[in-house]
Amino acid sequence: MIFRFFLLFSLFWVSLAAEMLMRTKVALGTFVSISADERYKKDVETAFGIIEDVEASLSSYRINSPISKLNEDKYAVLDALSYEALLLSQNYYHKTQGYFDITVGSITKDLYRFGADERLASERELQNATVAFHTLFFDKTQAKLQQNAKIDLGGMGKGFAVDKVAAFLKMQKIKDANIAASGDIRCLHKCKIDIQDPFSDGVLLSLETLEPDTAITTSGNYNRYVQNKSNNHLIDPKIKKSQQAFASITLISHLPSSDIDAYATAASVMPPQKAYAFLDTLPLAYIIIETDTEYVESKNLFLYIKKMDDLEKTGVLK
Repeated sequence: MIFRFFLLFSLFWVSLAAEMLMRTKVALGTFVSISADERYKKDVETAFGIIEDVEASLSSYRINSPISKLNEDKYAVLDALSYEALLLSQNYYHKTQGYFDITVGSITKDLYRFGADERLASERELQNATVAFHTLFFDKTQAKLQQNAKIDLGGMGKGFAVDKVAAFLKMQKIKDANIAASGDIRCLHKCKIDIQDPFSDGVLLSLETLEPDTAITTSGNYNRYVQNKSNNHLIDPKIKKSQQAFASITLISHLPSSDIDAYATAASVMPPQKAYAFLDTLPLAYIIIETDTEYVESKNLFLYIKKMDDLEKTGVLK
């Protein structure tokens, strides 16, 4: 049975067979959808409870979350979820040579204020912002943050939540299920996915996963910005500026969803040559839109997808 998803950032559409149950709720700052057989209705509700737990732990908008308290008080008692997320983020920081850095929160949260009272950040403000992973200290029970630093787990949080739900469903022996948290999707069964054209409201291309338990994520500069795309939410921590090289990066893999979520975020802010070299070292495939005239797919793409429709873009991408 094939399930169909739109892989979008702020919205997606799900079309399922009649016997399948699909629940969609607002969570993690987006729309989250879980589909499974009707007989697993209670498990789907439990899965949404897991997502609620992740959001309560990792959100920087909920004043009682460990991450929010860490940002505000520069100290927080950690729960198991926040500790795991920080530990993963530390690993991603080293794996990506510092291009995945959750301390960009000093820019995304304090300066641009994405998702809140958004504003433009000046060049001086950006260069004076504290973006340095070494300002964060943590162990299993507590975390400390140096003054002026701030944490933003948005680059891996949705993938992290998807992984927790997938792990729960697998424990319940549920195989015909899929989870979608905006641009982060995990297909425990095979599914078909439409990827949004970053330059219009249309569908750029469609693909079908080749095997069960496949993760797909997209990171792009076209959905979240202040005034124009040059002030987007993908911040290069090395130069403290929004990235401009890629319109979107889609990764397909059997790695954990949090991994490819973080790797897509990191690759999006790398210089192009470094991004391709980094992605080529990983067990994943990619579809990258550089501009409205440049489209790149990895050589191993068809190890992960069964078929891909022709690009539907009106223009040079065919």
